[in-house]
Amino acid sequence: MDKHEIFIKAIHEKKRVRVKVNSEEKGIIVRECIPFDFGPSRRYKDGNNRYHFWDLDSPDGSHNLSILPNQLIEIEILDESFIPKDYITWPAPYDWFVKRDWGM
Repeated sequence: MDKHEIFIKAIHEKKRVRVKVNSEEKGIIVRECIPFDFGPSRRYKDGNNRYHFWDLDSPDGSHNLSILPNQLIEIEILDESFIPKDYITWPAPYDWFVKRDWGM
């Protein structure tokens, strides 16, 4: 499986992931994350597709992590599941780019 297929599988299986990322600000970092979506960013208005994660173990505290495909070095699905409602804090509708059934 390639990195993108692993990301999509983690979304559908509601599994946490460990990612190795080439961060522009901090160099290469490894983080445990919740996979959110893949598509254009609402924050970055450049129209480029990005992987969107919730970074669980950043030294700066949990936060959104949106990275370009060429920044994703490795992704591994972990055994630990997550409950989407614990991390989706914004109101519906949820306009996901990657279709899923998270029961919300």
